[in-house]
Amino acid sequence: MVEKYDVVVIGAGPGGYVAAIKAAKLGKSVAIIENRRSGGTCLNRGCIPTKAMLHAAETYRGALEGEKFGIKAENVTFDYSEICEYREKTIDQLVAGVDGLLKGNGVVAYNGTGRLMAGKTVEIESVDGTEVISGENIIIATGSVPSIPPIKGAELEGVVTSDGLFAAQEMPASLVIIGGGVIGTEFAEALSALGCKITIIEALARPLANMDKDISQNLKMILKKRGVDVHVSAMVNKIEKTEDGLRCVFTEKNKEMAVEAEMILCAAGRRANTEGLLGETIELKMDRGRIVVNERLETSIAGVYAIGDVIPGIQLAHVAEAEGIFVAEEIAGETPSVNLDIVPSCVYTSPEIGCVGMTEAEAKDANIDVNVGKFLMGANGKSLIAAEERGFIKVVAEASTGKVLGAQMMCGRATDMIGEFVTAIANEMTVEDMLKGMRAHPTYNEGIGEALEDMVGGAIHAMPKRKKH
Repeated sequence: MVEKYDVVVIGAGPGGYVAAIKAAKLGKSVAIIENRRSGGTCLNRGCIPTKAMLHAAETYRGALEGEKFGIKAENVTFDYSEICEYREKTIDQLVAGVDGLLKGNGVVAYNGTGRLMAGKTVEIESVDGTEVISGENIIIATGSVPSIPPIKGAELEGVVTSDGLFAAQEMPASLVIIGGGVIGTEFAEALSALGCKITIIEALARPLANMDKDISQNLKMILKKRGVDVHVSAMVNKIEKTEDGLRCVFTEKNKEMAVEAEMILCAAGRRANTEGLLGETIELKMDRGRIVVNERLETSIAGVYAIGDVIPGIQLAHVAEAEGIFVAEEIAGETPSVNLDIVPSCVYTSPEIGCVGMTEAEAKDANIDVNVGKFLMGANGKSLIAAEERGFIKVVAEASTGKVLGAQMMCGRATDMIGEFVTAIANEMTVEDMLKGMRAHPTYNEGIGEALEDMVGGAIHAMPKRKKH
């Protein structure tokens, strides 16, 4: 007998488990299928382990640099295997929490690989055999896997993706990172702080090229100051084996160059995980390997939805979570509570980076007349206390209405503070609306008020701008 559910979710990553729990809370019978551990890439092989590594690295750097705060420590060392152990314990705790939430909300969990079959049935293949369940609604949330660019030599031992780097129990003495996006820069931040010699090779004109130019330029300068060798507008030609490790050959400014390292990390993006997902008779509309969905996140098969990295759009865990909630509410006949168009982007370097909405350049390209407010965090008390580097907050607002269109910040706690602008943009708040709220002192958050004030009359803690004659 085929077990039937209101909702069957394939994949228990951030999008899948959130969709399952939300649907259960809305009164639906729910099953979820996962062939690995709950939490998906984000929890097990992505966001969480990376941030744990960054925290450990920042703690180590803080101990080394403590003398500027009057703290003197001698013989400061680290044990990489113990850092990995701390990282894995953090992951285990969160996985157990997700499993507990699924069970506590009555979600039936199947361990195995789910395959979509005809009639909205799902075949589950596990070590115990094969079984079939059915769902009135199916949610595909199979996520993504690291993408390896077609580079000669990419198959060599020592060339790894983020999964392989996490699997290593010893830190490489040197590492070439192919890709200067979020994954590449965060690994560079963490491992360089621990003494690994890092080289970044980025094909575009700057690291984090999709973010505000000020952020990219500041980050590049900070990375170089910390000993990271950054090459931009550079294309990797091949990877070769050497006696001591690997050699990465690349072209920069029409000149062929090479750098040797113990290990090479491919951090050039991720691709949708759809391998083995569809039965022989099942066809879904696809676009460059990703599942196409409509405005309801429904696929070309009625009643079958897809969310997260497996569909076109920004590949972020919180996007998958929001889409999971959106689909669960759609299935339950509820009005979706989340605006999927307003997506914050965060990078956990030091200082942190947080962005949402339009940049000044994007507004210009869209022929929107805007006002821009900017505050340099060197005048912020909390930033000075923490000895933060090269921080700023920038706000973009529509000139005619004062409506906030975007914000870019690079400073302490930026990844937490960007939420204030997400709420403001989602609710179409103006600069004046945001200035009505008092901000506590001393906090990084005061910088938001200063950037807003810069647009309407001048930031209190910034020198007046010189008048043009």
